[in-house]
Amino acid sequence: MPSPSWLTSLTCSSSSMEFSSSSQLLHWFSFILLSPCPQRVLFSSVDLFFLLILLVFSLRKFCYRPTSSADTSSSIARPLLFEKDLNHKVTSFFHFPLFLIILLAIAYVVLSVLTFTHTSQTSWKLIEALFRGSQAITNVVVVLVMVKEKKVKDTKHPLSLRIYWAANFVISCLFVASAIYRLANIGAANLEFNLKIDDILSIVSLPLAVYLSIVAVKGSSGIHVVKRPDFDSRSAEPLCQRLLTEENLSPYAYASLFSKMVWLWMNPLLQKGYKSPLKLDDVPSLPPEFRAEKMSELFATNWPKPEESCKHPVGITLVRCFWKQVVFTGGLAVIRLAVSFVGPVLIQKFVDYTSLKGSPASHGLGLVLILLLAKSVEVLSTHQFNFHSQKLGMLIRSSLITSLYKKGLRLSSSARQAHGAGQIVNYMAVDAQQLTDMMSQLHCIWLTPLQIAAALVLIYCYLGLSTFAAMLGTIAMFAYVLLGSKRNNTFSYSIMVNRDSRMKAMTNMLNNVRVIKFQAWEEHFGSKIRNFRELEYHWIGKFMYAFATNIGVLWVSPTMIAVLTFGAAILLGFHLDAGTVFTVMSVIKILQEPVRMFPQALVSISQAIVSLGRLDEYIKSGELDESSVERVEDNNSNVAVEIKEGSFSWDDEGEKVALEVSELEIKNGALAAVVGTVGSGKSSLLASVLGEMHKISGQVRVGGKTAYVAQTAWIRNATIEENILFELPMDREKYRETIRVCCLEKDLEMLEHGDQTEIGERGINLSGGQKQRVQLARAVYQDCDIYLLDDIFSAVDAQTGTFIFKECVMGALKDKAIILVTHQVDFLHNVDLIAVMRDGKIVQRGKYKELLESGLDFGALVAAHEASMELVERTDTSGCASGPPSKQGESSEKINSQEEDKSDSDKGTSKLIEDEEKETGRVNFQVYKQYCTEAYGWWGVAVVLLMTLIWTAAMMAGDYWLAFETSKDRSFNPTLFIGVYAGIGVISCIMVIIRSYVVTHWGLKTAQSFFTGMLQSILHAPMSFFDTTPSGRILSRMSADQLFIDIVIPMFIGMVMMTYLSLLSIFFVTCQNAWEIVFLILPLIWLNNWYRKYYLASSRELTRLDSIAKAPVIHQFSETISGVMTIRGFRKQGAFCEENINRVNANLRMEFHNNGSYEWLAFRLDLLGVVFLCIATMLMIFLPSAIMKPEYVGLSLSYGLTLSGVMAISVTLTCQVENKMVSVERIKQFSNITPESPWRIPDGLPPHNWPTHGCIKLQDLQVRYRPNTPLILKGITLSIQGGEKIGIVGRTGSGKSTLVQVLFRLVEPSYGKIVIDGINICTLGLHDLRSRFGIIPQEPVLFEGTVRSNIDPNELYSDEEIWKSLERCQLKDVVAAKTEKLDASVVDGGDNWSVGQRQLLCLGRVMLKRSQILFMDEATASVDSQTDAVIQKIIREDFKKCTILSVAHRIPTVMDCDRVLVIDAGYAKEFDRPERLLERPSLFGALVQEYSNRSC
Repeated sequence: MPSPSWLTSLTCSSSSMEFSSSSQLLHWFSFILLSPCPQRVLFSSVDLFFLLILLVFSLRKFCYRPTSSADTSSSIARPLLFEKDLNHKVTSFFHFPLFLIILLAIAYVVLSVLTFTHTSQTSWKLIEALFRGSQAITNVVVVLVMVKEKKVKDTKHPLSLRIYWAANFVISCLFVASAIYRLANIGAANLEFNLKIDDILSIVSLPLAVYLSIVAVKGSSGIHVVKRPDFDSRSAEPLCQRLLTEENLSPYAYASLFSKMVWLWMNPLLQKGYKSPLKLDDVPSLPPEFRAEKMSELFATNWPKPEESCKHPVGITLVRCFWKQVVFTGGLAVIRLAVSFVGPVLIQKFVDYTSLKGSPASHGLGLVLILLLAKSVEVLSTHQFNFHSQKLGMLIRSSLITSLYKKGLRLSSSARQAHGAGQIVNYMAVDAQQLTDMMSQLHCIWLTPLQIAAALVLIYCYLGLSTFAAMLGTIAMFAYVLLGSKRNNTFSYSIMVNRDSRMKAMTNMLNNVRVIKFQAWEEHFGSKIRNFRELEYHWIGKFMYAFATNIGVLWVSPTMIAVLTFGAAILLGFHLDAGTVFTVMSVIKILQEPVRMFPQALVSISQAIVSLGRLDEYIKSGELDESSVERVEDNNSNVAVEIKEGSFSWDDEGEKVALEVSELEIKNGALAAVVGTVGSGKSSLLASVLGEMHKISGQVRVGGKTAYVAQTAWIRNATIEENILFELPMDREKYRETIRVCCLEKDLEMLEHGDQTEIGERGINLSGGQKQRVQLARAVYQDCDIYLLDDIFSAVDAQTGTFIFKECVMGALKDKAIILVTHQVDFLHNVDLIAVMRDGKIVQRGKYKELLESGLDFGALVAAHEASMELVERTDTSGCASGPPSKQGESSEKINSQEEDKSDSDKGTSKLIEDEEKETGRVNFQVYKQYCTEAYGWWGVAVVLLMTLIWTAAMMAGDYWLAFETSKDRSFNPTLFIGVYAGIGVISCIMVIIRSYVVTHWGLKTAQSFFTGMLQSILHAPMSFFDTTPSGRILSRMSADQLFIDIVIPMFIGMVMMTYLSLLSIFFVTCQNAWEIVFLILPLIWLNNWYRKYYLASSRELTRLDSIAKAPVIHQFSETISGVMTIRGFRKQGAFCEENINRVNANLRMEFHNNGSYEWLAFRLDLLGVVFLCIATMLMIFLPSAIMKPEYVGLSLSYGLTLSGVMAISVTLTCQVENKMVSVERIKQFSNITPESPWRIPDGLPPHNWPTHGCIKLQDLQVRYRPNTPLILKGITLSIQGGEKIGIVGRTGSGKSTLVQVLFRLVEPSYGKIVIDGINICTLGLHDLRSRFGIIPQEPVLFEGTVRSNIDPNELYSDEEIWKSLERCQLKDVVAAKTEKLDASVVDGGDNWSVGQRQLLCLGRVMLKRSQILFMDEATASVDSQTDAVIQKIIREDFKKCTILSVAHRIPTVMDCDRVLVIDAGYAKEFDRPERLLERPSLFGALVQEYSNRSC
């Protein structure tokens, strides 16, 4: 096709050009931007404008004179830097561009001289001389500017210079576009000499323009300056400088520009990974500028100010933080777009070259060199774009996670309940990841229209007005995509909502799994999770099928657009030859990428928008008002805590007042006690002092540091020592004293590894009393001024409680201000102030005697306590019994309590939480087999492969038909040509859509099967699994890993099949037409395979380490949310934020180097493909035309141009599949957990009314928690008659709760047996056993839902029965007062109910169940004596004929039992009637005496 005349015209006048009126405006713009003369005028104008700006700035600096000394502070008069105060380092980032600009200046000076010696046209000579002169002068000035920068040590290039370089890049692209077109279409021999020289220089200098544009975006001059401090340099050393001295710092931090461009900095890590599997310590730390602390600071700095009133603060902040990186990646995308069209344009030239006999070899070599250069730049820009987009996503995720964590530490109580721990985990694990994934798709939105426009312009150059047919096809396709994007957005939102619900239910179950197993509710909670999963699966299915339809349509859209375009061209009379057809086909194939990526980009961006909305909602949630409490660190007054006219609410809006305090004053060193019935507001009073409640009115003043001990113990997953130190350094003397006063010495002696024993998640391997004393020790060690102690004696026995009160509260803390919430009336004689609460108000206050004389509420509490003590005193006939029994009485039942020496087999390990299981080496073939055959076996794989093969064959048939029909040897039949090609296109369309549906269905079925298997395995897992596995590990598999299996892996596997068959088709076509290429393919395949193995050795381990490093981030967040009140009480937010940053950095360093290794591989494979293509092209064009027909050159090149991309994609997709298969591997680990005993054994069903009597016999019962741990119960033999009431007492940690657990078989007996009503319980199914018992556990657990769903989760009872149960457990009035009655809300963990109320609700469950055997594990520990007496009376009446085993620390609770079992250090020391045990010296007698005398 003839080229426009103005492309070679040397005139600046458009009047001489012939433009058609229909496209005059388009041609005029093309003339201005692409014609030689206007281009040079435009470039010279930019040069002159830049020089003028520099001149004005210089004159302003020169003319400015300070008039007074005061003026010397002005920024324009003062030097920017004082040299004597500075150290500086000039890097290659300064020297390299300076050297290139000097070369460019020299080149233009030489060319200016040549202008006058080799130019014949006078007008053109003047224009060319001005252009080259302005370029030479401008580059000389730029050199001078940079020399000045070095002199003044300027770390940033001037803004004017950066703008000039950016403009220079844009104009250089225009010059290169014109040059390539002229050289390709007209030939260098036919061009004017200076124009030819300029064209060559433009192409050669384009990489320099690209590089300078990158420098302009970054802004850094390459001069690093460190100011010399006037003080100790060690303390002033910048963080980044300290980090740069790290031994294991990532090589990226100090790599050269070239090393970063081609990923040489990854070589040391990949070499290490190739030699041996990578370990955690082998992976270098992040470069300082990418670390979480830096990102957190950046995010906080750019957060919108309150006066800005932003509706979308998260999005605005991210834009402010990372706009430079977005612009930089956008620039790389533009470069990639510009050079991607060079290949198709050259096809016509190659076809013409092979058609003409006697064409010079230099011309062919020139075309190959242009192809090599263009494809190399495309490869480099593509992978730099990918790497920097991934890096940007990583930085965004880092800033979001740290900011979300900080927000979690500031959330108000109601906001925390509204979101829930599971949903907050999803914000971190899913929503932040959605924004990360979106960054690689972001530029598709604006680049796609640009890329399509450029493609249509190229098609127009060949086929004229038939381009409008291509445009109509493209518009129709985009209309379809845009219409579907809204639907996909809806699907995506629904998926997230239902995933949130599923994760919240899963978190709820994991946090309370012990209670669920006690009650045999696994099926109920499993069903609840499955229902949420079904809804999520339904929406995933809709999303995936819609996505499959889009993919199918978009894969065949190039064929359909080609049919429309060629049909229109035939109608308009255009001649179609091989060069034109395959050039147009190559351009249309280039459209495949934007067309295919555009819907994915829309989906990704729509998901990101949804995630941003969710994050906005979370980040704008209510926070604690720090000003609600006036905190005075250095308190000089005598008052430690003061509340005046305070009115508080748990609701942020303050609609419902929960606490009113007219006046409360606690002096320094005073001990104040807060008492009252269940739900009276005692814990709320402490919360108001901590600032945890919303203050409606009044004043709260706290003088000094606070320490808080919660009623429900919060213990970290760390060693006992780390829990006690709580971020403080070790002071050995203070530490030992803390252990002593908190009565932990004997407990630590019992533990094999003492205080180095690791505590499980939520303190799972400690008893209730031990947990309470560990958190008390934590508070004591902090040495604060004010101590808020919430019912610390409820979980400890009388002896321990008395010791703690005397040695700790009255001893170690005697000089501290203490507010003690307690139900223990015994200790109130010794306190300075007693506050009695009722209905959220302080109704009485004063000293013990004053309140006792006044009666009222306090009198009732004391009377209830004295009534219980009368029972003790009536039974305690020995007066003073103490010490262990020397001999068992004859009336006592003989008990096997022989103490055995601790053997080596009893010794365990201190590490409770084992390191997460991690495979090494290649992903096992069995993992692939399990995934591929999970749904339909090998038949499913065969069907998918067959469908893909048929589609590939159809696509190849279409291209061969084009080559066949456009050959010169055939007479062209337009009707036949279009008819056959359209038919092939329709077949392709049908096949690819069917294939997409088959792959989608196969992937969905597989994902659901994996989820069901993992959930079933977790539900059947023994309690020991949950003791040793942090919930974060389970949740990470349920969220991120399941997400990969749901969506990512099926998509990748489908694409792998398509790309490998496409690769085979490329080899087939190119080898068919030039068989010599076979000798290139073999080494190419070998190199690709070697690079793949070399890369995968490290990548697999990095992916596994990345997965492992994610769990600690999630786990810490979940742990922090549950203990946020304690963390804030101690003001430890900073330390926890630092720990979060460390964990995020540990995770991100895996991701960063994993991304780097991936691009390292992809870049090299793409480059190999480019070299292969260029060599193959040379072979084809230099073969004789009799052997190599021109039409097949076009066909081979249209396929070959995609070779580098397809080959790299096929290998990298294979690697990505292997990396993502780690998720399958991880899920299969949790799908094959060794299960506990069956829930039901068909051949071992107990009678329907079993147990009928409740007789229990233990025979030499020995129990250990796990095989590698010491015995907990050490040979207990005893017999309990049906209907007996047995009290179980003993020191904290003696094994009382373990006995209850083994009767429920939460822990299986290691030796011996348990027989209940003649049946060995080990022969029964677990649910058949557990469902027949009733239990009130030590920790009162409520689940998110309603009162009804908590009391009767299986919906077995009527409302009347539920109300009766609530009445019996003293909660009817409380529930009836609520608007929703039985449907009153219970939030996650029951946080909107007091601990006492939670315990009463647990009692209500048991009363509905009415089991023959009832276990009570500290059932009334958190209620007052008055309520305890009522409950005990109700239990005696309602369970009169039942066997009751009651673990208790309150001695009055067990005094009316038939017999009492005393357990000490795992042995049954005593078992007899209470009065008989008190007749002689006994352990029980000592406990009773201690309880009687504790208030003395």
